[in-house]
Amino acid sequence: MDCRGLIRWARGVATWQGVRATRFAWRRRRIDARWLPDRGPELARAPGAVTGAEPLPGGGIVRFARSELRICVVVGGAVFWGWDGAGPEPSYALAGGAPEPDPRAVLEPDKDGGWRVVSERVTVEISRIGAVSIRTPGGIALRRELPPRWWEPVGGGPARWSQRSEVAADARFFGLGGRASGPRLRNGAYRLWNTDPGGSFGPGDDPLSITMPVQLVVADAGTHLAFQDNSWDGLVTLREGEEGAGSGHDRPGTSEVRMAGGPLRCWVIVGRPARVLTHWARLTGAPAVPPSWALGPQHARWGFGGAEGVRRIVAGYRERGLALSAVHLDIDHLAGHRVFTVDRERFPALSELAEELGGAGVRLVSIVDPGVRAEPGNPVYEEGAAAGAFVRDGDGREVRGVVWPGECVYPDFTDPRVRSWWGGLYEERLARGFAGVWHDMNEPVSFAPFGDRTLPRSARHDLDGRGGDHREGHNVYGLTMARAGYEGLARLRPGERPFLFSRSGWAGMQRYGGTWSGDVSSDWPGLRASLSLVLGLGLCGVPYSGPDIGGFAGDPSPELYLRWFQMGAYLPLFRTHAALGAGRREPWEFGPSVLGHARAALGERERLRPYFVTLAHTARSTGAPYARPLWWGSPEDRGLRECEDAFLLGDALLVAPVLEPGVERRAVRLPKGRWYDTVTGRAYDGPGRVVLDAPLSRVPVLARGGAVIPVRGADGGVELEVWAPAAGRRGGGVVVPDPGDGWARAEVERYTSRLVDGRVKVRRVSAEGAVPPSRRVRLRGL
Repeated sequence: MDCRGLIRWARGVATWQGVRATRFAWRRRRIDARWLPDRGPELARAPGAVTGAEPLPGGGIVRFARSELRICVVVGGAVFWGWDGAGPEPSYALAGGAPEPDPRAVLEPDKDGGWRVVSERVTVEISRIGAVSIRTPGGIALRRELPPRWWEPVGGGPARWSQRSEVAADARFFGLGGRASGPRLRNGAYRLWNTDPGGSFGPGDDPLSITMPVQLVVADAGTHLAFQDNSWDGLVTLREGEEGAGSGHDRPGTSEVRMAGGPLRCWVIVGRPARVLTHWARLTGAPAVPPSWALGPQHARWGFGGAEGVRRIVAGYRERGLALSAVHLDIDHLAGHRVFTVDRERFPALSELAEELGGAGVRLVSIVDPGVRAEPGNPVYEEGAAAGAFVRDGDGREVRGVVWPGECVYPDFTDPRVRSWWGGLYEERLARGFAGVWHDMNEPVSFAPFGDRTLPRSARHDLDGRGGDHREGHNVYGLTMARAGYEGLARLRPGERPFLFSRSGWAGMQRYGGTWSGDVSSDWPGLRASLSLVLGLGLCGVPYSGPDIGGFAGDPSPELYLRWFQMGAYLPLFRTHAALGAGRREPWEFGPSVLGHARAALGERERLRPYFVTLAHTARSTGAPYARPLWWGSPEDRGLRECEDAFLLGDALLVAPVLEPGVERRAVRLPKGRWYDTVTGRAYDGPGRVVLDAPLSRVPVLARGGAVIPVRGADGGVELEVWAPAAGRRGGGVVVPDPGDGWARAEVERYTSRLVDGRVKVRRVSAEGAVPPSRRVRLRGL
């Protein structure tokens, strides 16, 4: 047990909750000892030598002395391979099943006794001992998977396995879900096990609530995404390569994936970053588009104190001229923390409160936890128990844990019947006037002073009819809960897009909504970790996320709060939040100077709301995250691959937040092209490095030359802000007018810009050709 665990245990055992948690931890240990005995002696196995092959559409099966490999290139160029009979399905990550094989990709003999599959976008080589190499059509190696190894228990049971990969010496690793130490992942080990850190976390804490076996690898030769489709507990060990190492030869970068069980199967997608994320979204599902109001500023707190406390906060925003789209109610609004209830003493007329706030344009959002208080008289428990909806142990008894309501049971969201039942329970939330939900504690969590803070690994799950235990079900628990909630809300309100975001999840979670940082620490390292999480999750296909502005627990200084607020104004989910007993998070609580600067940041966020609407619909159609690393459009620029303190907002804006105290000027690395300081209008040409003013009143934001950005005009309509392109260059942009919060098809307007004889010409591209725009145009940068 680490020091933090000892402190948590010492504080917890003195309370009834701590006593329950301690009893649960011992009970969990006994259950697992009974149903998951020690593995005992193991036999190691490798594929051995190739013995033959069988062609199939898109590839085929290559057989070895002790294993076989299925390889397939699908339409669009993604590559799948699976060992020992593993196919693309069943999979919780894939949306709509596996894509069709590419009929033009054919398995054929290769030199040295191996095999290869050649397609338009990628070449796959299989060596005679089972190594798999991914190459560009020009023959440049992007990734080489060495022959895997398995360790199989002599007495039977799941085989654990290891797969080591090599990448280019100049390659950099990104992804693996939400990592506080990224977005670039340094040398080290990263666990694949969704984990509640049990308190505020910072850059040194790992793993966190969302882990994914998704690597995005960027190198001079090209970008590729590798996804090990396996939800078991695992460990990824990364080591960057070194050019000119040793005797002058390059030492390749390496990635070793070790999994405790489950299938050994992988998808690889190659190409420019935008293309990779587009095909990743096609494979795992288009990101859900939040309602347009959810792209505005939101306020949350654990401990509003009741309905009057909520009214005071909303009135405070209104009286000070501050925009506010939503208020989030935490577990203190529930009766005894029980899910799908209301504390009638604190919130005696919740639906009337929701209607009142709705009249002022402010929605209510409810927390929903998976733990159900196990007690007679609790209708959710009694109904779920009668339906057999809760996770059980090997003897068929309900698995119980300890969460905020006390002793709880956990719905098995891997069972489609349970997902349907649980989704129907959201009718109670809608009837109360809530407009959306946020899922918390769904790693899933059970408090414990030692060991994992989750269910027994031997706990049984339905796994959509296949059956299995928590070793496989743990990492997809939050994903399947999000599916239950999203599908339930869509059934109950078919005319509205659901608003849902979840603390935990897995590959494909973007189909059902977004996520947030969880309980990030209220300090400067926590601020930096916030940006890392958003950028890393975006590269794993989850574009809608954001941090707790100001951190979760603690008291941010006025400067820290302001810098967090300014950065958050340019992130997809813009929400303040705080723990019970933590410092306030309202902008006026930090003095008149901070209030004035926060008002300016809020005003800019609202001015850019049409741009955020456009980014949301663009993410759905292309998979591109709203917030992107600086190398997004220039992955060959090595300097940009090292930059972690700035980001692109779409294609048009570069945001350089202040991440350290006392900073009023900061260096910014620019991608190629012309960039304008959006405040001073001064132009800079990249690639290069510039030093910009960063006074307390703002953070540096630059606009790309030629960009056409939809913004809110003074009359509330959408106008075009156009930044002059450099001489001889063209620019442009897209606009997606807000189609409302239903399912109406989003129309896309495309614009071009160019500089002709010192004048900027803007045209809308339509089926009839290039025509002058009907929207008001505001020219900048001349």
